[in-house]
Amino acid sequence: MRIEVIVLLIYFVLMIGMGVYWNRKAQKSEDFLLGGRQMGPLITALTLQTTAMSGYMFMGGPSLAYNIGWFAIFYAVGDAGGGIVNISFMARRMRRLSQLLNSISPIEYLEKRYDSSKVKVVASIVSIFGLSGYVLAQFLASGKTLALLFNFPFAPALIAGVTVILIYTFIGGYFAVAWIDVIQGMIMVTSVIGVLILSIVKVGGFTALNTKLAEIDPTYLSVWGKGLIYENGYGVIAGAVLIYLIGYIGLPHVVIKHMAMEGPATAKKTLLIATIWNQLFIFSPYILGLCGILLLPNIADPEMVIPELSFQMFPGVIAAVVLTAIMSAIMSTVAALLLLVGTILSIDLYKRWLKPDATDKQVVLTSKIAIIMVGIVGIVIAILQPPGIFKLVIFAFGVMSCALLPSFFCAIWWKKANATGAVTSMIAGGGINFIWTAMKLEEPTKIHPYFIGVILSSVCMFVFSHFGKPTAPEMCDLIDKAAAKHIFASAKLEGASSKYLATEGKAVANFIKDSAYLENRGFALA
Repeated sequence: MRIEVIVLLIYFVLMIGMGVYWNRKAQKSEDFLLGGRQMGPLITALTLQTTAMSGYMFMGGPSLAYNIGWFAIFYAVGDAGGGIVNISFMARRMRRLSQLLNSISPIEYLEKRYDSSKVKVVASIVSIFGLSGYVLAQFLASGKTLALLFNFPFAPALIAGVTVILIYTFIGGYFAVAWIDVIQGMIMVTSVIGVLILSIVKVGGFTALNTKLAEIDPTYLSVWGKGLIYENGYGVIAGAVLIYLIGYIGLPHVVIKHMAMEGPATAKKTLLIATIWNQLFIFSPYILGLCGILLLPNIADPEMVIPELSFQMFPGVIAAVVLTAIMSAIMSTVAALLLLVGTILSIDLYKRWLKPDATDKQVVLTSKIAIIMVGIVGIVIAILQPPGIFKLVIFAFGVMSCALLPSFFCAIWWKKANATGAVTSMIAGGGINFIWTAMKLEEPTKIHPYFIGVILSSVCMFVFSHFGKPTAPEMCDLIDKAAAKHIFASAKLEGASSKYLATEGKAVANFIKDSAYLENRGFALA
């Protein structure tokens, strides 16, 4: 048996073993779906970034650079700051407000914040649609990687890779997913840097890289892309930068990481760790795609640039580690996606609509069943060979983020944002991104689908929030509490007590407001 195969099999066994180990701590629904809200800064940072990166960074990103040149770096520029923007603006406030609202899923959080079942329905539809596309892309990446490694047909390789992910996600829940992400994050960044250093040395350095690319086609170096395909397309460049710079704010499988943090104070250290990891990792896959133009001029599938380069640059064992890194990126994202789909179906559908009195055990079981069913359906669809990984990820990412970004952002930053604005922005933003992509309007209009989508959804949120039922005063008070800078309790104490105190405090306030308790004692309510 090839050494690469042995290394990957050992890795798979370790991942399943971690799922079994963490199963002991995942007894309650909050444990299984949010890790008991006990995730510290290192775990939060790496699970945020590895979940966000996915197989796209090892396959889709390099493929784009291989096909279109240095233009692809615009995606990396936005991505390098995406984690900073997401954590800085969302982490602390969302962590606190989600617990004050006693929300386990991002969709439940939006429903309670906007006090509307319509928000839940629309957000659930958008999320399931977008997450499904994302899952398909990761399944495709998984199958391609294992097919190369094992020299298997695509379908058996796909089934083998996804089965491992399903097992450890099914068994361990959020605890297993988060801790495995820490290991995978370390493997990802060290592997890609190793391949990059050797590839740059082999082409003769960055100057030689650009010189040789210009000899093949000078437009490889153009900001407008190879063949000047996006010439004067400032709207395309803006969309390429913004989709990852601000887009993570609108992804349910990313923002749920804020809800799982140990406490609001965790955000500061998380930001530092995530920023360092990001800068080490983000640009490398795109540059490797450019190196592939020179080192792999006849490659049949540009999405396999990094796997092929790893075999060229390293002996068998090290190459296997690099391929493990690719599987790590895929597995971390798929696990998070499947877990969130299970959360939405168990919390936002099953418990909310079908069985409101469901016990914790029933919710966890429902989530596990949903994970398996979605995995099976995804395998069947992925075997039919959906579009390329880059296109599929950008499409799914764009639809979800355009639809949900204003709702997540305004939930904590704008008290006047209401259900009317949220629903309208979801439909308009996700809809225009879908139409723009499906009709291939990017090239003729020189406007990126994400750019037009996020602008339209933001405008709709602002305009239509002036109609419909305004935000309740009680919710405004909770938003103020979520924004409070001075907390005089430890993060653990706050995390353990806030959701219970919020419920008790609301009950006491309503009693005082609705009764004559104060008036009977000589006080007057304004």
